[in-house]
Amino acid sequence: MDERLAAFKKLLDLMDELREKCPWDKKQTFESLRNLTLEEAYELADSITKSDPEDIRKELGDLMLHIVFYSKIGSEINAFDIKDVIEGINEKLIFRHPHVFGNVLVADENEVKENWEHLKIRESNKSVLSGVPLSLPALIKANRIQDKVKGVGFDWEKKSQIWDKVMEELRELRDEIDKADQKKVESEFGDLFFSLVNAARLYGIDPETALEKTNRKFTRRFNYLESKTMSVGKSLKAMSLDEMNVIWEEAKQFDNHQPG
Repeated sequence: MDERLAAFKKLLDLMDELREKCPWDKKQTFESLRNLTLEEAYELADSITKSDPEDIRKELGDLMLHIVFYSKIGSEINAFDIKDVIEGINEKLIFRHPHVFGNVLVADENEVKENWEHLKIRESNKSVLSGVPLSLPALIKANRIQDKVKGVGFDWEKKSQIWDKVMEELRELRDEIDKADQKKVESEFGDLFFSLVNAARLYGIDPETALEKTNRKFTRRFNYLESKTMSVGKSLKAMSLDEMNVIWEEAKQFDNHQPG
């Protein structure tokens, strides 16, 4: 037997035994596993962000376990089993890649993505945006929404046009701030964020990844500020902003010389 198939069979057998003999595993349902699965997905995302192949391998294993777990529960209620899950994705991959498994010709990856969205609509007979999960984080959801409508041609003719839209949204936000209408300010902030996400997409930047890198950069620099302050027996609360800014500039220089 192929080593890959043997390893997968062992996982399926382990799941069968755990479901039969382990008190915790026996109690789990689709609903009870949901939040744990989300946690595993975020842990995998963290590993990818850290570019840690060994950690990615481990987290993929945890996520694989959840797929097998859901499939086991599905088989117990006669809804589906792991074979149905795998056959379903096999059929979907073949259907959505006619440029590989059929006679459709594509010029580049953009045409592949456009064909993918058209095929998904044909397959499900639903709205272009029906496949965007409601529970996605807002930043990721905005990017997916814009990516999907691009797939059916709803996009800027020239990517540079987005900057007029960004500036328009910024002006509208500042106008509402001057009027002090909190609900309208919130709405305009949302419009500005949405246009910035659109700009990132047009220039080939994943906004979630970009923002997370900035989060990590800020955290490193603030940790330096705290550490440097504590090392000289001072408290951040007792320091002026100008004093903190001096160390912050040191932190930026220190951070810029760190690997990665």
